[in-house]
Amino acid sequence: MGSQLVQTLRQGVWASLTGGWYHDPDQNKFNNSCHLYLWMFLLMLPLLLHLALPPTTMALSIYCTSVTIFFIIIKMVNYRLHVMFDEGDVVTPSSLSDVIQGAENKNNTSDACLPNPPPQGADSRTHLKTIGRVRVGVCPWWRLRLGTWTPLHKCHSFSPSRPGIIHPRRRPRPNSPHPEPHRTEEQLVTEGHLGTEGQLGTEGQLGTEGQLGTEGQLGTEGKPGTEGKPGTEGKPGTEGKPSTEGKPSTERKPSTEMKPSTERKPSSGRSWLAGGSGRFRLTSRSGRFWLTSRSGRFWLTSRSGRFWLTSRSGRFWLTGRSGRDWLTETSTQEKPSPKLYYKLKLFPGKWVNILYDRLTLLALLDRNQDVVENIVAVFLAFLVAFLGFILLNHGCFKDIWVFQFCVVIASCQYSLLKSVQPDAASPTHGHNQIVVYSRAAYFCIFCGLIWILEQMLRRKDLPVSTVYGITIVLADALTFLRDILVGLTFCFPITFLLGLFPQINTFMIYLLEQIDIHFFGGTAATGLHSAVYSIFRSLTALSLLYGFCAIINISIGFYSILKEPWDEQHTPALFSGFCGLLVALSYHLSRQNSDPTVLMSLIKSKLMPTLVDSEEEGEDSEDIKDPLPEKLMNSVKEILLSDLVVCSIAFILTFAITSSTVFLSLKVVLYALAGTVGFVTHYLIPQLRKHHPWLWISHPVLKSNEYSQYEPRDNAQLMWFERLYVGLLCFEKYVVYPAIILSALTNDVFHPDLLVFTYCDVLLMTVAGMKLLRTSFCNPSFQFVTLIFTIVFFEFDCSRASETFLLDFFIMSIVFHKLSDLLHKLNFIMVYIAPWQISWGSAFHAFAQPFAVPHSAMLLLQTFITTLFYTPLSPFLGMYFTSTFIPPGCDDNNLNSIFYEYLTRSLQHSLCGDLMLGRWGNYSSGDCFILASDYLNAFVHLIEIGNGLVTFQLRGLEFRGTYCQQREVEAITEGVEEDDSCCCCEPGHLPNVLSCNAAFNLRWLAWEVTTTKYLLEGYSISENNAATMLQVYDLRKLLVSYYLKSIIYYLIESLKLQTWIKDPSITKALVSYTKWHHIERDPAVFSIKIDEDYVHCLQGVTRASFCNIYLEWIQYCANKLEEPVDCDEDSPLVTLCYALSVLGRRSLGTASHNMFNSLESFLYGFNTLFKGDFRIATKDEWVFTDMDLLQKVVVPGVRMSLKLHQDHFTCLEETEEPAILYKAISNYKISLVICHESDPAWRKAVLSSRDTLLTLRHIVDDGTDEYKIIMLYKRHLSFKVIKINKECVRGLWAGQQQELVFLRNRNPERGSIQNSKQALRNMINSSCDQPLGYPMYVSPLTTSYMGTHKQLRSIWGGPLSLDGIKTWLLSKWVRKDNLTSCNSGVNMEDVDCAGGSSSLSHNPNSITSQSLSLYQARPNRTSQANRQHTAGLVLYRRGTHDTFKGIVHPSYNIKLVSLPGKHYTSK
Repeated sequence: MGSQLVQTLRQGVWASLTGGWYHDPDQNKFNNSCHLYLWMFLLMLPLLLHLALPPTTMALSIYCTSVTIFFIIIKMVNYRLHVMFDEGDVVTPSSLSDVIQGAENKNNTSDACLPNPPPQGADSRTHLKTIGRVRVGVCPWWRLRLGTWTPLHKCHSFSPSRPGIIHPRRRPRPNSPHPEPHRTEEQLVTEGHLGTEGQLGTEGQLGTEGQLGTEGQLGTEGKPGTEGKPGTEGKPGTEGKPSTEGKPSTERKPSTEMKPSTERKPSSGRSWLAGGSGRFRLTSRSGRFWLTSRSGRFWLTSRSGRFWLTSRSGRFWLTGRSGRDWLTETSTQEKPSPKLYYKLKLFPGKWVNILYDRLTLLALLDRNQDVVENIVAVFLAFLVAFLGFILLNHGCFKDIWVFQFCVVIASCQYSLLKSVQPDAASPTHGHNQIVVYSRAAYFCIFCGLIWILEQMLRRKDLPVSTVYGITIVLADALTFLRDILVGLTFCFPITFLLGLFPQINTFMIYLLEQIDIHFFGGTAATGLHSAVYSIFRSLTALSLLYGFCAIINISIGFYSILKEPWDEQHTPALFSGFCGLLVALSYHLSRQNSDPTVLMSLIKSKLMPTLVDSEEEGEDSEDIKDPLPEKLMNSVKEILLSDLVVCSIAFILTFAITSSTVFLSLKVVLYALAGTVGFVTHYLIPQLRKHHPWLWISHPVLKSNEYSQYEPRDNAQLMWFERLYVGLLCFEKYVVYPAIILSALTNDVFHPDLLVFTYCDVLLMTVAGMKLLRTSFCNPSFQFVTLIFTIVFFEFDCSRASETFLLDFFIMSIVFHKLSDLLHKLNFIMVYIAPWQISWGSAFHAFAQPFAVPHSAMLLLQTFITTLFYTPLSPFLGMYFTSTFIPPGCDDNNLNSIFYEYLTRSLQHSLCGDLMLGRWGNYSSGDCFILASDYLNAFVHLIEIGNGLVTFQLRGLEFRGTYCQQREVEAITEGVEEDDSCCCCEPGHLPNVLSCNAAFNLRWLAWEVTTTKYLLEGYSISENNAATMLQVYDLRKLLVSYYLKSIIYYLIESLKLQTWIKDPSITKALVSYTKWHHIERDPAVFSIKIDEDYVHCLQGVTRASFCNIYLEWIQYCANKLEEPVDCDEDSPLVTLCYALSVLGRRSLGTASHNMFNSLESFLYGFNTLFKGDFRIATKDEWVFTDMDLLQKVVVPGVRMSLKLHQDHFTCLEETEEPAILYKAISNYKISLVICHESDPAWRKAVLSSRDTLLTLRHIVDDGTDEYKIIMLYKRHLSFKVIKINKECVRGLWAGQQQELVFLRNRNPERGSIQNSKQALRNMINSSCDQPLGYPMYVSPLTTSYMGTHKQLRSIWGGPLSLDGIKTWLLSKWVRKDNLTSCNSGVNMEDVDCAGGSSSLSHNPNSITSQSLSLYQARPNRTSQANRQHTAGLVLYRRGTHDTFKGIVHPSYNIKLVSLPGKHYTSK
């Protein structure tokens, strides 16, 4: 914990303050020194230039040029080094031993690879490298082979790369003039050294538990050498001074006295020597001693008084010096891995060798992936230097603030070289490349604004204006704004430490989205490309409208018209055209999605159909084509065609209405109508449909038809109040609000004394009109409350401060949006910190709660600030109240995510229509809901609300969640209707009314149940334990029998049956199976316990026994074929069936590890075959002749047997009859999908809405090993819809991000994920994206259109289109024309007025389906016969031929029939 805290303070807090610089003890001195000097250079350069040079352009040029060149050099070198690591050549470094080898070759000695001896008078350590206090020798590596020593390399330098390896000492050459004095074995024993080979065999060990000291010294008498003090200059450290050579060890101090090893007998054949980095074990085998460590084994031998420590890769020599032997080793930090040289190409044919590695370079500088990133980094560094030094030159900062500003400049520039990782605003673990540019980009934005404000404040003619009765001095306002920006710039280290600024791409998305929403009436942005597209689309529409005003100004002087009052009896036609264009464009923009992906795909399919067809062919070849993209494209196409008609009609109607003066006198009427319709639509009906209306009534007043049903089986029925709600909603947003906005626009223009019109005012009117119209079309519930608030506030409270109604409505729409967010935040805070909501688990809670009172004032200030900037509230309240609940375990099988994926597809089909029908209550952009059922708990986030479209994202929670999640699910599902308490007593409650305590508790929740019976198409899951179904041997025998019968069925039903029977290779391989005396006697495969055709006396299976059991089934299946096939006992068909049955059982036995008696092994083997994993034995390799024998015969047989085995428990007798069994398999083959969940066919079947699916699942969880038979049935699932406070979700998610990513909290039982029933904290936090949460499934952003909802389509009749209008007109004209022609003729009972055949179609369905299609001829690709049909018209007199049901006419019964000729179909 302490080390983690220090790491967080170093890499998080301090690095955020400095922009990324901190001292890392894990890095080398070079990296730390470079980081320090880089930061000091970036800090002192602007400071010294500002203090030393006058504020001129020359100083600015010097500073900017220096910084730019500096960054260019660093980025170029860094980029080239990374390219070198990616593509460069690796060069093995030259060794010092190469030089030594050359000197040895001149001596021409017997041992050529040994180094030269040291010169006379030189210490024997002269040729030893010294690293600290550890001496590393240079010696060749050797290899031991058949008792001879052969060199492995030619004297490479020895680099100690692994701990625990004992390094060699230099061996003197035999002809050295100064050979080392030879000591006898007795002397070595006396001095406490290793004895001779024989003595080692006698003693059996070095001193027991002897240890290697800090210098590798051997301890004696079991005392470790580490007890000695560290020596100096490479000398060993012992507790006493080292004894001189020849001086007996008995003269030492008692603590280090060395006794002969013969004084103690070995207790075992081994002893341990502990070194600085590991322990060494000494064992004896056959007179040889082995020194074993974790890194290898070493062999100790004696040769001429010298001792050799030999390993498989080399040998090391131990000799006595100054009364003791040395074993040298280095620690892990002091022995770096061998460095490799890389060739850095400077010019063609010229390069330099670089001794560096990639990890060290990444620790030194951040990597930029490509040239564009390097250019952006250099440009930002130049821009930071330019803007920062300009502000310094302008004198914006004085005294100590100059130094503080230089610190900010240095931190922003340093972050471009080495950024803060992880940053407080980073949403992911690891390196975040976007954070590198965030600090510099924010600095440029702030300093750019400060510079602009400085330039504006230099002007002396700044105006003074009055807005809403408030006098605004522009100079004072700009000065105040500049001071705020300067203060925020000074506080950059603190703001980035607290994560108050998001990463720059998130900020750009947020900025563009807020501009589009508050000024142009946009909906939302789903990404940076979506935000850019939305703002570009709005600006384009604004340019068209403002350009239309410019055309008016040029043509007739629109500006002069606006300056003078118009005639109340006349409205200029161009102004009416402007209003019509405003309504049409606003309607079209409200109908479009902010994500242009689907629209671009549609355009691409129309402009480049060849490319799209090739892509679809590639998808078809994979057989996993997703129908959703085509469905979305059809919806977008339908909207575009509908908008073409509706916008034209809207333009004409608006032009006609605004040309009159009707809006001048309907102002009060429109307000009253809007208030009445809005109250009924957005307040009364939603409250009556809630689960607890007004949080007092125990049951909804307006109940759906499914409310009282336990398990609804059909679609939700359309209720009368839903029809009323849709009608009022459409009337409100398509009639009432456009009329109010056009009335305000007309009144403002007719009374210009209310507003002095300028070009800016025209722009403001255009922006306000477009924003209010788009908001009315998209979110009328929000517009209703805003309108009421505007009328009450400016008509009664502050009537004198009002400007114009259009401007008041526009301003109040922004203000009320902020007030709504403030209300949600305050509700969340009050609910979250209420004392009676806290789980008081310890005395600390009672102690901490009073200390949270001063924090409330700061929290309130934070609430106002976050509301102003529309940022999430991230309270740290969850950290104070922790619990220690241990989760019982969660289901990590992500195969369950397919159910949430199908749920997403169902919502895509019906969500928009259900929202418009009011089944989820009131809603707005950003709202969050939870769909809760028996086992599915989905989090639904409404991201974008458009006119007829909804973009959402679904997050699936765990099926079997943690303890905390289960407690919150119980809080959602439990009812409060039976609560009779009031305070401390239980007096009861009135009928259909909640008790006082229940009503009080419901008001202190951050969530609310809006619907209890929301039906959605999904899959119900039923599971059975396979172990209980196969526990008895007879049940396993039955499964094997069904397995073989299914194989026979699929073999006979295969189209390749005749090919397989006549295949000579298969016939040759199955010769042995044709013999009646052939016996399959594999005891590991066949057993009397599981095989019905097992012959006990023969101990196996024969062809005769097989035919005795399965011949009847073979013949029955063969007789069902259209083409006859020989199926007697000696036929090739029976031979092939018999061979496949043996193959299937042998594969099952192999997969079961030949342990059929064990149930677990049997289930494991069957599950292996069920997945399609077959291990084919050598005898059965004939099946590889055609893989379809496995894939289309054996594999389906395994899977079908599981379903048949399940049916055995419901209809035992029926499944034994061949006819019933054959029919069952045939039906299941068509209607049932049986495969493993990892098979792509499973996902395809689920997404294709197959009715029934079956699979076998292996579950391993918390030590349990179970096999479940999973059955899926498609039906309508019942969900509870819970609406959550959206600010609660945003705040908890933001708190999780800062806690997990920046503060690095790794506690799995942290307080922020404990259950909190009032806020559903665990469910919300677990639904967040990884790594913050752990959802089972997170859907892509999905858009639902109202055109796909059948019930809603039945109300409004579908979208308008040119084809639909043409169809309707032609149908009316054809009816009239035929009626006229028929009436002009004579009376007859059957008259064919179309001139076709008089034969009638007696299919009522075909008649009904063609009753609306009378004009359009569409080619049919199926057959020529289907093209020759015509919808004819047959007349019958009233009272005759009443057996037909047709279109009723006052005097005739009109009937549409299919006649030969032309073909008419409905669009």
